[in-house]
Amino acid sequence: MTPPTPLLGARTLDRETARSLPPGSRLPTFVQTVMFARHRKTFFPRLRARYGDVFTIRLVPSSRVVVVLSRPEHIREVFGTPPSIAHAGEGNTALAPIMGQHSLLLVDDEDHVRMRRQLMPAFNGHALRGYAEMIARLARDEVGKWPVGTPFRLHDRMRDLTLEVILQVVFGVTDSDRLDRLRPLVEKIVSVGPVIMLGGFYPVLLELPPWRTFLRAQRQVDEILYDEIARRRTDPKLAERNDVLSKLLAAGTWSDVELRDQLVTLLLAGHETTATSLAWAFHELARRPDQLRAGQQAADAGDDAYLDAMGKEALRLHPVVYQVGRRLTATAEIAGYRLPRGTTLMAAIGLVHSDEQNFSDARIFRPDRFLGDTPPAPGTWIPFGGGTRRCIGAGFSLLESTEILRAALTQYDVQAPDPTPEPAKPRNVTLVPANGCTITATKRT
Repeated sequence: MTPPTPLLGARTLDRETARSLPPGSRLPTFVQTVMFARHRKTFFPRLRARYGDVFTIRLVPSSRVVVVLSRPEHIREVFGTPPSIAHAGEGNTALAPIMGQHSLLLVDDEDHVRMRRQLMPAFNGHALRGYAEMIARLARDEVGKWPVGTPFRLHDRMRDLTLEVILQVVFGVTDSDRLDRLRPLVEKIVSVGPVIMLGGFYPVLLELPPWRTFLRAQRQVDEILYDEIARRRTDPKLAERNDVLSKLLAAGTWSDVELRDQLVTLLLAGHETTATSLAWAFHELARRPDQLRAGQQAADAGDDAYLDAMGKEALRLHPVVYQVGRRLTATAEIAGYRLPRGTTLMAAIGLVHSDEQNFSDARIFRPDRFLGDTPPAPGTWIPFGGGTRRCIGAGFSLLESTEILRAALTQYDVQAPDPTPEPAKPRNVTLVPANGCTITATKRT
């Protein structure tokens, strides 16, 4: 493992360097941390309006220096910086107690290159086409159970569905007894909150409740995963299986611990995010009859390009993850500033997506902006990050969205009981509809 780079923070920041940093808030670190954790969708635009496209905030632990960037050209500089200098894994250290030290999100340099290479065969185009029918079947089963004529929280339903996709398509678990045991345990893992994530910065907390309760559930999930890995290693029909775990075993050389960490990463990174992007898509369709009709026509006609565009536009208008981070391992020139080793760089996805310079009518849900001969300019649509650290599961997520939209739109009309848009609220590292995307579904005539 690569030795961690010390954070640039209150204890390591000298006065001369402090004067050369981009301008930023003078609020106490704890206040800035709370504002970032709970109100980043309004906090960041206010800071940009006051301090410009590049600004500095300070967050726990150790009053660390975070430089936030909101212009595509500056973010391209970050994504284009050699990964040996801009470490993404070190920007995710709070996830270590949850995902594991070998998670693709937490490793850097040679470890990241090796693991990403071994993961790629399970997420290339050929593999994705093989998952489509399994996802479509699970989607049809779930949407067929939607209540008709009664308002319900669609986000909860989407979370149940994307969890089932992870368990069956990614983990390859199809035994009903094992699924019944896994579902409630995994739900505890994926519902991890910011308080639990503090254990990544303050390991002493892991010995106390509620961290101890979380770790107990995690150990129970691990027991099942390790048993599943052991069974799969000895399965004579491994090459015939079409789940992600089997493809990983067939394509790479993994230790059990490394495999476990990748599976938990795929669970946490691919469950809540896809469920939330779908909830936002239906949130818009329930309030825009013209877009609903267009989506239904695409679903009926098998127009995957339009369904894909709907998923992309939901991710643009309502970025599930508002920002991604890197930590500098050496001094680097970024956005016109000479930033020292240990600085955390934060690419503000939400600010880029909402900028009228990047997207005309940026507040309007308009999937056709992703179709035709003039797609969004490079670097302006970045819900999956960018560079060598772009989310490896991006294609899987968009495929899942397309199949679920198809399953629902071929069966239902959807309306919003309250036409007022639901605001976004933070849920862990994501931004979700405040009322769970409450909709009413009726059978199409």
